[in-house]
Amino acid sequence: MGFSQILYSWTAIFPVIVLLYYFFRKKYTDQPVSSTLFWSEIMQETRVSPYLKHLQKNALLYLQLLALLLLMLALMNPYINKSKIAGSQVVFIVDTSATMLAGKEQATFELHKQEMLSLINDLNGRPITVITTGHAPIAILQQETNVNAIEQAIQALQVTYETAQMPKALDVAQAFIGDAPTSVYIFTDALDKMQLPIEKDTVQWIVKGAAKDLKNIAITRFAATTDGKAAMALVQLRNDTKEMQQATLTLYDADNKELVSEKVNIPAKEIVAKTFKDLPVTQTMTAKIDANDDYLVDNTQTALLQTTSAALVVDQSLHQLIQKGFQAIQPNVKMVPALQLADNKDAVIVTNQVALLGQMKKPIILFGRDDAEKFEVAGNISMTNDALFAFSNLKDVYVGALYEGFDSYKTIATVGEEPFIQLSPEGDIIVLADIEDTDWPLHPSFPLFLWSVEQQLLESSSSLGIFAPNEERVVALAQGEWSVYSQDDEFLSTVVNGILTAPIKPDTYVVRSTEEEKRFIVQLQAQERVIEEGTSYTIGALPDNGQEELSKSSIVPWILLLVLLLLVVEWEVQRRRGFTN
Repeated sequence: MGFSQILYSWTAIFPVIVLLYYFFRKKYTDQPVSSTLFWSEIMQETRVSPYLKHLQKNALLYLQLLALLLLMLALMNPYINKSKIAGSQVVFIVDTSATMLAGKEQATFELHKQEMLSLINDLNGRPITVITTGHAPIAILQQETNVNAIEQAIQALQVTYETAQMPKALDVAQAFIGDAPTSVYIFTDALDKMQLPIEKDTVQWIVKGAAKDLKNIAITRFAATTDGKAAMALVQLRNDTKEMQQATLTLYDADNKELVSEKVNIPAKEIVAKTFKDLPVTQTMTAKIDANDDYLVDNTQTALLQTTSAALVVDQSLHQLIQKGFQAIQPNVKMVPALQLADNKDAVIVTNQVALLGQMKKPIILFGRDDAEKFEVAGNISMTNDALFAFSNLKDVYVGALYEGFDSYKTIATVGEEPFIQLSPEGDIIVLADIEDTDWPLHPSFPLFLWSVEQQLLESSSSLGIFAPNEERVVALAQGEWSVYSQDDEFLSTVVNGILTAPIKPDTYVVRSTEEEKRFIVQLQAQERVIEEGTSYTIGALPDNGQEELSKSSIVPWILLLVLLLLVVEWEVQRRRGFTN
């Protein structure tokens, strides 16, 4: 604490003058009284509470002295030092992912914006760099010193719903830090300290996280399919809280008409799956949950209903578990002898004949290989973030032997270092193992994987599939001009050179030309459906030349408020005594 106007300390003479006035004020003279009838009672009360009697007698003196002392302090302008910003420059890293919309009374993102706006008042000419997260982090301000421009840029920040990918944003920040003493503020929901590059002594890391008690109940997976006569939907719900939660799950059609509604009890830290059959056929289906949580974005998810447009043919020589698995998913599966598979040009074929790769009109599903010898393997299964594993986790599956992989194919699952599941450029799906060499059919992930394969290869071409927010992807569209529209028929963007940039907000959209239209869905990524416990901390301290800024917070308004209260009390004391006294 300090005083910015210490010269006004001479005003201490005023309380002294008041005190002297009370010392030399007129005294009452002794007056003899003819009766002492009440003398003993008065003296008894005085002996019992002498200090209270003294305070009652001199209340005005103490109130006036205290008010004068406070006014003297106010003239000296006392303040409290608060350490605000250190370093010769400042970097803001702003998390714009969807989870920043979580919050109780106000979203974490809005709270962070308010804190950023309060910090820029203490820059005192320091340059500031503002970096937003995402697949491609953007420096929206670079070494900016104009306070108005900084304020406008912060006010314009929006949530982009993209996954944060904080390591990329930290790499961008490193390019601006250099060797100058720098304060780096990271506005996010949660960040592990191990991700911070703390090898430099000239950087102070200040992480501002979300609240720690946020609750979340989420729709983690939602898929719907139809055979043209009826629809079926699969929904997965997760409860991230520590208590049992109840949610109302409702499915809607493309016209927002309710199809089915059900109350679901979700145990703490558990996942519950619900299946709905014999639903009306519609172009899109939306699942919504009504739950008591602090994150609403992941309470809604939309799926495109895909109609099977190609036959599914399974090689009779394959293991019966594969045949039965596909029959349970697709009742119209045909079992065909191995020598007749090549005659089914328009069908999706499940086989182990490598010679059929590239010869069929549709992609094929390869279980094992008939042109190579298998070898023993050992190790855990690792998977990439591929749509085939959206509902199935293969980490607990045992695989004892594999076939050699294809060099030019993309590997999406491995056993140890060896390829296990691959994708060809033409869309073929290759499982490099015989089912009898694994315990995969004993796991729930096996039928779910087959269902994902069937959905990916048999879906119709009336849609472009699922996109992540702001994702750029090359799409197969006919020649012509294509534009992106919202469900409300609002123009959003244009497809340029076959590259479609998805909107940032999760919803259903339409790509339209003069002759044709196709739907697609923008959907939250799996990472954005999980709320982590908020973390806030500071790592590192800048050296003395870091120019730490101490802001002066004046307490004069509080002193004046107290003086006003004292004047009211003094007036009340005088009123009770009588103003004529």
